[in-house]
Amino acid sequence: MNIYKKALSATALALLLGGMASAQASAKTLIYCSEAAPDNFDAATTTSGATYDASARNVSNGLIKIKRGSTELEPGLAERWEISEDGKEYTFFLRKGVKFQTTSYFTPTREFNADDVIFSFDRQGNKENPFYGKGTWPQYGAYSFPTLIKEIQKIDDYTVKFVLNRPEATMIASLSLTFAVIQSKEYADQLVAEGKTDQLSQLPVGTGPYQYVDYQANSAVRFQANPDYWGGKQKIDNLIFAITPDASVRYQKLKAGECHIIAYPNPADIDEMKADTSLEVQRKEGLNIAFMAYNTVVAPFDDVRVRKALNMAINKQAIIDAVFGSTGMVAVNAMPPGVWGYNKDVKDDAYDIEASRKLLEEAGVKDLSMKIWAMPVQRPYMPNARRAAESMQADLAKVGVKAEIVSYDWSEYLKRSLEKDRDGAVMLGWTGGMADPDNFLAALLGCEAVGSSNRANWCNADFEKLIQAAKLTTDQAERTKLYEQAQVIFKEQAPWLTIAHQVMEQPVSKKVKDFRIDPFGGYLFEDVDIEE
Repeated sequence: MNIYKKALSATALALLLGGMASAQASAKTLIYCSEAAPDNFDAATTTSGATYDASARNVSNGLIKIKRGSTELEPGLAERWEISEDGKEYTFFLRKGVKFQTTSYFTPTREFNADDVIFSFDRQGNKENPFYGKGTWPQYGAYSFPTLIKEIQKIDDYTVKFVLNRPEATMIASLSLTFAVIQSKEYADQLVAEGKTDQLSQLPVGTGPYQYVDYQANSAVRFQANPDYWGGKQKIDNLIFAITPDASVRYQKLKAGECHIIAYPNPADIDEMKADTSLEVQRKEGLNIAFMAYNTVVAPFDDVRVRKALNMAINKQAIIDAVFGSTGMVAVNAMPPGVWGYNKDVKDDAYDIEASRKLLEEAGVKDLSMKIWAMPVQRPYMPNARRAAESMQADLAKVGVKAEIVSYDWSEYLKRSLEKDRDGAVMLGWTGGMADPDNFLAALLGCEAVGSSNRANWCNADFEKLIQAAKLTTDQAERTKLYEQAQVIFKEQAPWLTIAHQVMEQPVSKKVKDFRIDPFGGYLFEDVDIEE
């Protein structure tokens, strides 16, 4: 089956939706206008939020869930768990009666069990597994699982034990992340027998509230309610992701009733949305950060003086005013102030043109030409990367730095930005998957994340010692001290230009009931309803 069909025009999409409505007169359909196409449908292979939404967040489940609209952890496919006194053994007692989805391409013959849990982690770390290497495993490397997990033992069909090489304070929270959702071993075995291992990331099977139907490339992804979902069949029968990269077009579709929810509105449109009586605009502080990562292993960006000089040349408040408006605040540290352990005493690099020039001169840098990579899509942390890059470009010109703005297709952007010899400073960001400093400092700046989510290629021994020590204790006060020290080193060494944190403002049609903003930036539709 070829799921990557020719992209639908707007008219074709309208006909598709109309056909669904007429075929199911009493069915409820919710249309979400997303900002980008998914890379694929396997969340363990990417750092793309669009992929997470189209796979892990709505189609699958992990052992641990995050309570909808909050940062609170709750049981998922594991009903409960026990932790040994030394913090090295985690025993999970699995939920019984959970069924994997029956689709046109897979019919399960058994229910979810321990074999599926073991497979889902084994495929990521075991080179002998036929699914090893099906992707870049960026999150997996960032969370040190290959060196953390000694073995996973099957105690019985509904009990598994994770044996660790060392204590890990973030273990339970890490299992709520998108890379850790559970895949069907039976489905994987079928694909091996058929010689179709690539299909695991193209035609997903999960245990979640919605199941995949089809994908029209760069146009729409269609899902339907999972009739066997262990959490109860959803009130929405048909869920459609209408891929709409332009924020202005998304807004027009929302006003026209062609979408019920849209991703990442333009901040400039928020006041008008609030005045529209057919819409509700929800607001929540986001656990996010936008940054520009220098390639610290390529000259002259391997010199901290150059990085500091560029940071001081850029007027971040001007970027906030032009790009974020009332939804943004200047970022100082490598994590948002809403995460515990945030160091309030760290001072930002001052906007100082003369000091910037002097530092560049001290570093022996003249007539510097560089590239600024601007993302082609909106994210929860960045409404308009091109406009932000243009502001940076103008500022850098004032200190004699010529900046060229470049961009690529989103999938290509993410892929190329991983290259060790990358030319240029890449604009990216992060929305935390859990409300823990480790999810920012280790995931984005740790040595083990180089080559994955550490786009600065920065590996600092003093910083690494602190964040690793913080993983070994569950004493939050002690962890806070360690993370505060790590943030001081980060700011001194300046592997990034920290740009902004964005407050999330989410327009929703008033027909939609009980949609909740995800503080981690996802779009989750479990238990959401709609009035037809």
